[in-house]
Amino acid sequence: MYVGERTRHQLAAKLTGLYVIIDPELTNGRDLLQVARQALEGGATAIQFRDKHRDKGDALPTAQRLLKICRDYDAVLIINDHADLAVACAAGGVHVGQHDLPIPMARAVLKPWQLVGSSNALEDEAIASYQDRADYIAVGAMFSTSSKVNTRPAGLATLKAVREIIPADGPPLIAIGGIDKLNVAEVAKAGADGIAVIGAVAMAEDPARAASELLNAFLSAKAGS
Repeated sequence: MYVGERTRHQLAAKLTGLYVIIDPELTNGRDLLQVARQALEGGATAIQFRDKHRDKGDALPTAQRLLKICRDYDAVLIINDHADLAVACAAGGVHVGQHDLPIPMARAVLKPWQLVGSSNALEDEAIASYQDRADYIAVGAMFSTSSKVNTRPAGLATLKAVREIIPADGPPLIAIGGIDKLNVAEVAKAGADGIAVIGAVAMAEDPARAASELLNAFLSAKAGS
C-alpha cells in the first residue's frame, strides 16, 4: 500500500461513526464554526463543509477555520463538491455527487492523501463508486429530509443491498438523509459503518448533546446487531 493510500485509509476510518454536514444556511442562525465545534464536542469525528452559494474564494477562510477546529479534535474535514477548494485549504478530502466531477477526475485534482467520497441513491451507483475506488460510499437518502430539496430516495433496502456488495474491510459505508434518534437503529442494523446528518445535529437546540445522543444510539444499535 502506497503512503497516500495508507493515509486515506486512516482518514476514512474516522468516518465510521458520526459525520456532520455543516451548511451556513442550516444552523438556526448560529455561527457555523460554533456549531461545528459543538458537534465535535459531542463526538463527531468528521465534518463536511457545504456552502452552495458563496464563491470558493469567499468560502476559503471559513474552510481554513473549520480545518483548524477539526484538527483540535483529531477529526477530518471534508469539502462538499469542490476538489480545488479541498486542496486549497488542505482538507481531508472532497465529497462528490453524481453530477460533480467523477471520482477519478476529482482524485487527479487532489493530493494523494486526500479522500474522495461519493453520494449514491442507487445500487448501481454505489457499485460504480466502489469500482472507481471511492474512499467512502454514502448511500441515501435513507428517509425524507428537508435539508436537501433535490435528493433522491434510496431507503434501507438499497443500503442493505450495497452492504452485501461492499466487503467489511472495504471503504466505509455511510448512511445519509433524514437520520435521527428514532430511526438510527434501523440504519445501523442495515449495515452502515457510519451516519451523516445535517438537521439532527446542526439544527438542534444543543448540537453537542444531539451529536452525543445520536452517536451513542447508533453505536448501541451496531453492537446489538
